[in-house]
This record gives sequence, structure tokens and C-alpha cells, in this order.
Amino acid sequence: MAKIFRPSNRESKLLSKIESSKERSRRKSIQGIKDSLEPLSNAIAMKLVETKLVETTSKNSLQDQLMNCLDGLSRADDFDVDYKIAPQRNLVSNPNVVSIYLTVFVLEDLLNNPDVIDVYGSDEDIYHCINNQVTKHLGV
Repeated sequence: MAKIFRPSNRESKLLSKIESSKERSRRKSIQGIKDSLEPLSNAIAMKLVETKLVETTSKNSLQDQLMNCLDGLSRADDFDVDYKIAPQRNLVSNPNVVSIYLTVFVLEDLLNNPDVIDVYGSDEDIYHCINNQVTKHLGV
């Protein structure tokens, strides 16, 4: 007969604190987007073009697309965010929600833009490039 695992009170409190800190970090990241929408989208677009992960005919168009994506993320509810990032959730351990959301946008939706020629590099390369800029601008 299988043993039933019942976490003790101390373990429950610890698990609760871990979950609440993850949720707090997630909310802080998403709320921070509103304050640095334009500089963040500009920095990400520049870095994607500089590192040759995205080939485009217009960097401004790429920046506008990223800005629209970030604006949509700041207004999206939790279900929509979780649904969008589901395919790439296990890309890295403990991903930043903003970085993983933008990575999925670059991998799946950005190719529909007529100004984008192609997206190069691995999924991890794109995530790390985006995450570096998100960390600099949002401080998370």
C-alpha cells in the first residue's frame, strides 16, 4: 500500500512563501512594463538586430511590434499569459515572465510582420538576449 504524503505545517508555510514570492515577482515584472515601455522595446529591438538574431528591413517597425506586444502583456490576464507562454515554459529554469512572453512573440508572431525577413538563432539565444535587456530596464 502506498504511503500518503502529508506535508507538515512548516513545509506548507515554506511552499506558500515560495509560491507567493514567485507571484509577487511576476506581478512586479508585468507592472514595471508600463514605466519603461518605449526604452525597453527600443533596447530589445536594437539588441536583436545587433546580434543578428532578427533580420529586418525596418528597426522602427520591429520596435513598434515589440511595444505593442509589451503593451498587450501589461493588460493581459493571467490565463492569457500562461496560455501564450505554454509552448516555451520549460525553455529555461525559472524564466522571467516578460522575457519568455517576448521570446514566444518573436518565435511565433514576429514572422507575420512584412518588415521581418527572418529570425535566426536558437530559442535559448533569443531568450537570453531579451532577458538581458529586460533585467537591465526592469531590474528584476
